[in-house]
Amino acid sequence: MRIISIFSFLIPGLLLSQNTVPSDFKKIPEILDNTELLYPFIVPEKKYEYWSVFRNNPDPDKAIVYESQAPEFMTINDPAPEKGFFQKCLGENCFTFLIACENSQSKYFSNEQQLRNFIGSVDNLPEAILVANTYGFTVDSSDISGGAYKIEDHYITMYLSKFKNCPVTKESFWIKINRKTGKIDSKSKGIYSQNSDCQ
Repeated sequence: MRIISIFSFLIPGLLLSQNTVPSDFKKIPEILDNTELLYPFIVPEKKYEYWSVFRNNPDPDKAIVYESQAPEFMTINDPAPEKGFFQKCLGENCFTFLIACENSQSKYFSNEQQLRNFIGSVDNLPEAILVANTYGFTVDSSDISGGAYKIEDHYITMYLSKFKNCPVTKESFWIKINRKTGKIDSKSKGIYSQNSDCQ
């Protein structure tokens, strides 16, 4: 019985010990855990006349997430795509897509790979987080094991989270993004938070 209690004490400690974030990493600012606030920081790979991010909402005023310097009079005749990136549910307000104007022609970006192509080289931390989001990683602003970063000349390295909801589990991942190519490497650093609740 005593051996079991020792193991029950040691196992959570072993799990948490895998999540030590090096001291040269900084905490990701809390505001950057909201994907919609990342879009203004995108520096597109190509030069576009304008570009905008929308959610699938039939009300044009509620659909706009972010607009670059769009022309005063702009009409989009093409129908909105039936799916997009960061799909959360079925129905309205469930996914996001991007429209860019190139040579006076509208071009849609409506999946994760297309968003990565639109971003291209990774210029800043918000772009790095968006790229990581396209692979299912998220910022956990409540714990540095799921929300830390380091920026270098050629790479942005982060500790981000993956979340499961039954039981509620947060797993830390080390992520390294090549700033020139956008290529991502990732490695699990273990579970850093778990409880028996189901959401």
